[in-house]
Amino acid sequence: MSELLELKNLSKSFGEKVVLDNVNLTIGGGKIVGLLGKNGSGKTTIFKLINDLLTATSGEVLVEGKKVGVESKKIISYLPERTYFNQQMKVKDALDYFEDFYADFDREKAEKLLLDLELDKDVRLSKMSKGMKEKVQLVLVMSRKAKLYILDEPLGGVDPASRDYILDTILQNFNEDATLLISTHMIYDIERILDEVVMIDNGKIVMQGEADKLRAKENASIDEIFRRKFYVK
Repeated sequence: MSELLELKNLSKSFGEKVVLDNVNLTIGGGKIVGLLGKNGSGKTTIFKLINDLLTATSGEVLVEGKKVGVESKKIISYLPERTYFNQQMKVKDALDYFEDFYADFDREKAEKLLLDLELDKDVRLSKMSKGMKEKVQLVLVMSRKAKLYILDEPLGGVDPASRDYILDTILQNFNEDATLLISTHMIYDIERILDEVVMIDNGKIVMQGEADKLRAKENASIDEIFRRKFYVK
């Protein structure tokens, strides 16, 4: 049986700039995996390649053993770093859009999550703060019955008081057989939910492994390991 996600000798360049350099990564089902790295390290490029929004310079991305395309998009639920909705839409319009577009969208779950997060369906996105918009997008993404959830900086605009609640919302609303691939700068906030960690720097994977084993080996939290690796010279 093929793994859920495989990156094979994956490279991506924009002109002379090499953004990803021969990345190899295999991720199975039922995992929460943190993709960690500084700004510009290649995290968002990996996510876009997995979602078939960019074309690799060389190498390939396989989802359930097949090249990415129409079929892989049916089982991947993607939260990009920036909102892509028309800002004049109301929240309920965004729900309609997802319901029309994705057969696996659970509207009842989405409406419950909006209530839990105190988000009004009748408010236009243009009237919402950055954090509120991010919560709306997260609700939409987590209300799909996907096999692979990809979240790019889901806590970026969320106030500290809401972060634990958002993480618990994520944990409670994805199938335990599914896999969650998440990138964040806020490692301290998120490391408690991680099963595996992949650290990337200058387009190369520089460390990866099970979170608990890395903590034991380094005698430190994932946040401390990251800081040592990237900020302490």
